Amino acid sequence: MPSPVFNTIAAILQRDFKLSPEQVQPETTLVDLGLDSLALMEFVFAVEDAFRLRIPEDRLDPREAGITLEQLCSVVEEMMGQHATALAPLAAHA
Repeated sequence: MPSPVFNTIAAILQRDFKLSPEQVQPETTLVDLGLDSLALMEFVFAVEDAFRLRIPEDRLDPREAGITLEQLCSVVEEMMGQHATALAPLAAHA
């Protein structure tokens, strides 16, 4: 069963990049999406905006072959966890 993160990423690809649900599977690589380099960068920016985070390039270089949507989801989930952990001490002092 796809995660909420995957569902959000799939919705971005289907809505903004006009990909069909069949093209958007967890095992699909970023290269297999058929997006040119500019569209691929726009996609990564859209994902970052959707989750309100910035993915360091050393964690995800969209030009690198073989990165799957599932791996992208893992990076986003990890970054979200780090963001929540970083905010926890601030919430404790509020």
